[in-house]
Amino acid sequence: MFLSTRRLFTAILFLALCVIAAREISDPDFWWHLRTGQFIFETRAIPHTDIFSFTNEGRPWVTHEWLSEVVIYALYALGSFPALMLTFAAIIALTFAFVYARTPGKPYIAAFAVLLAALAAAPTFGARPQMLTLLLGSIFLYVLDKRRDLLWLLPPLTILWVNLHSGYALGLVIVAVYLFGEIVAAVSGQRSAVSPRQLGIIFALCLGAVLFNPNGAAMYVYPFETLTSRAMQAYIQEWFSPDFHQIEFQPFAWLLIGTLAAMAFAGKRITLTQTILLAGFTLAALRSARNIPIFAIIAAPILAEQLWHLIAARMPPENRRVTRGMAIVNWLILALVIAASAARVGMIVLNQSAVERAKYPAAAVEFLHTRAPRGALYNEYGWGGYVIWRLYPATRVFIDGRADVYGDAFIEDVYLKAYRGGADWRAPLEQYAVRVVLIEPGAPLAAQLARDPEWQSVYADRQAVVFEKR
Repeated sequence: MFLSTRRLFTAILFLALCVIAAREISDPDFWWHLRTGQFIFETRAIPHTDIFSFTNEGRPWVTHEWLSEVVIYALYALGSFPALMLTFAAIIALTFAFVYARTPGKPYIAAFAVLLAALAAAPTFGARPQMLTLLLGSIFLYVLDKRRDLLWLLPPLTILWVNLHSGYALGLVIVAVYLFGEIVAAVSGQRSAVSPRQLGIIFALCLGAVLFNPNGAAMYVYPFETLTSRAMQAYIQEWFSPDFHQIEFQPFAWLLIGTLAAMAFAGKRITLTQTILLAGFTLAALRSARNIPIFAIIAAPILAEQLWHLIAARMPPENRRVTRGMAIVNWLILALVIAASAARVGMIVLNQSAVERAKYPAAAVEFLHTRAPRGALYNEYGWGGYVIWRLYPATRVFIDGRADVYGDAFIEDVYLKAYRGGADWRAPLEQYAVRVVLIEPGAPLAAQLARDPEWQSVYADRQAVVFEKR
C-alpha cells in the first residue's frame, strides 16, 4: 500500500496525540475511584452513603462516577497501571480524532489546530472520569456538526454519560445551544439539515435519559451543587483560574489568542451556535482551568476554519502523486516515529512507581499498614484517596478528595481549622478522638504537634511525618 505524505502526516498527528495523552497516574482522586470500583465490583452494590471516612460515615454520597470507577478497577485488575495509562491515552486520542473529523483544512491546518487544542487541554489529562466526559462531549459535537443522521444516538449516549460522570450536563448544554441556533435559523428563513422540532425532541429525550441512573432525579441538581461549592472554588487547584505565568497554561493562551486573531483577520463569519459555544466556554475556561479542555475541542475547528479561509487561496496546488520510492521513505519515517512513540510511552509507564513515591507518602503509609494505627487518623486532604486505596477498610480517613461529601462547613471549620495550626487547632482532633496524624513536615499542624508534649513523632521522612498521641 502506497503511503502518501498526507496520510503519513495524519498518522504522525495521532501518534503525537497518544504520546501527549500518555501520563503517569498522579491525580489524588484516582485512588478512591479505584477503591470505589473495587468495592462495587466485589459487592455488586453501589454505595449511596460515605463508606471511607469516620468523620462523615453514613453521610449521603452521590456516586455519579460509579460506572467509570468500575471501568477503572476492571482495567487495573486486567493489566494494572499500564492498562489504565494506555486505555486512557487511547480515549484522549479518540476524543481529538472526533475533533479532527470536524475540522477543515486537512491535514496540515487541521493538524495544527488539533495539536494546539490537545496541548491546551493536556494539564487535565490522565486516568480520570473527566476524560470520558471530554470524549462524549466531542462525540456530541461531531454528531451535531457532521452526522445529523445519527442524532438518535444522543439519548442513549446520555444514559451512558450520566452513569460515567456528572459532566453529562455538558451534553445537554451543547444540544440546547444547537437547538437555539436552529430556532433562530428557522425564524430567519434559513434552511437546515434538521428541523428545530426534531432537535427539540432529541433534547427532550436526552433530558429524560438523565433519570436512568442509580441516583435518580438527584443527578439533575448535582452538577449545579458542585459548581456552587465555596470550598471547591477556594481550595481545589483545578477550579482556580489558569495562571498564564505557568508554562502548562500557555498553549491555552495561544489557542485563545490565535482563534480570536484568526477570526479578526480572516473575517469569515461563524454561526450563532459557534459564537455562543465559543463565548460561553471562553468565559468558563478563564474562570476555571478544568473547563479548558471543553473550550479546546470547541475552538480548534473554528481556528482551523478561519486559518483555512485566510490562506487556502494562497496555497500552491499540492502534488498528490506518490512514487514507489516516496512511499518507501514514508513507511520508514512512520516506522521510526512509531518506535520513538512506543519508547516514550514505555518510559512513562515504567516511571509510574517513581511518581507514586514522589507525590504520595508511600513509605509513611506502609509504616501505618505494618504498625496498624492506634486510633482515628487525621490525614492531609490530598492524601486521603491514597490512604483509602492502601489502608481501607482497616483504616478510615479523616478527609479525602470527595469535597461534595464533606461539604464546605466541614472542610473550612473542621479540617482546615486543625491543618492551619491556629489557636484552636486541638478542637477538631479532640472532637473526632484523633490519635494519629499523617501530614507533610512543613504543615502548620506538624509544627504544633512537634511542640506539644502530648504528641510524639513515630515516623518521618522528607515527604511525610506520622504523629501519635502519647
